[in-house]
This record gives sequence, structure tokens and C-alpha cells, in this order.
Amino acid sequence: MGKLFLIFVIMPIIEIAVLIHVGDIIGGWNTVLLVILSAMMGAYLVKREGVLTLAQAQQKMQQGEVPAAEIGSGILLLIAGVLLVTPGFITDIFGLMLTLPLTRNKIGATLFSALNVNMQASGAQFHYQQTSDDIIDGEFRETHTAPDKQISTDTPESDKSER
Repeated sequence: MGKLFLIFVIMPIIEIAVLIHVGDIIGGWNTVLLVILSAMMGAYLVKREGVLTLAQAQQKMQQGEVPAAEIGSGILLLIAGVLLVTPGFITDIFGLMLTLPLTRNKIGATLFSALNVNMQASGAQFHYQQTSDDIIDGEFRETHTAPDKQISTDTPESDKSER
């Protein structure tokens, strides 16, 4: 409850106070323009970093590796995008930190360590292990079970009569 309260109630109040203060210093329209420009620049940066991260993930998958770091980076970029298009300077700062590769990697490593510690404290353990040699191949066939017989939906009725 406390963390959600901070995020959804206190944070917008702080953002509004900062916007008002900046508006007093540089003017209201300049503040609005700065907020719009920061959202546009943030969207551009997130898109650029997202494309690079996707390319790295595809390259790892082609090599038979699990792109775990790229998936985590993609999640952080998604959060950065939301923060950067949210009006306000504080959210823009946090969004920019998640957009830049150097700070994004450090924040991601810190979050992963904290998540791993929390999981171990609860009795669960998370181990990252590359399993490129273990491939599970299978087929899927949906069947509907009638009370007296089983009918497969992957073969039309006309084919069954020919068998």
C-alpha cells in the first residue's frame, strides 16, 4: 500500500510542484514546450535503443542462445518509454536513466540481484542456465472428447470415412 501510494498520489503532486516552479522561472509556455520536447526526444531514444536491443536479441537467438539480458533490457525500455511520455521532469530523469545503455545495465543488474535475493528469501531460487542443446520438439493436436468416443479436430470428417 505504501509504495503504490507514493507512485500514484505523492509523485504526481511532486511533479506538479516542480512544473509550477520551473514555470515561474522560465515561463509557462516555455515549460510546456520543454515537456513536449522531452517527450519527443524520449520517444526517439527509446525507439532507437529498442531497435538495437531487438537486433541483439535476434542475433543471440540465431546463435541458439537465450536473450535473457535483452529481454530484461526491453522491459526496462518499456518502462522508460512510459516515464518519458508522462508529463513531468522527475519522470523524464528516471526515464532517461533507463534509456541510456550504461545506466540501464547497472539498474537492470541491481534489480536482478534484488529479485534473486527476494526469491531466495521466499524459498524459491532462480538460476539462469543456457539450454541451447536441450530442444524439445512436439506436435499439438486439439481433440474434443464425446461421452462415447474421441473425435480429432485436425482431420475433417470426410477424411475419416475414406480410412
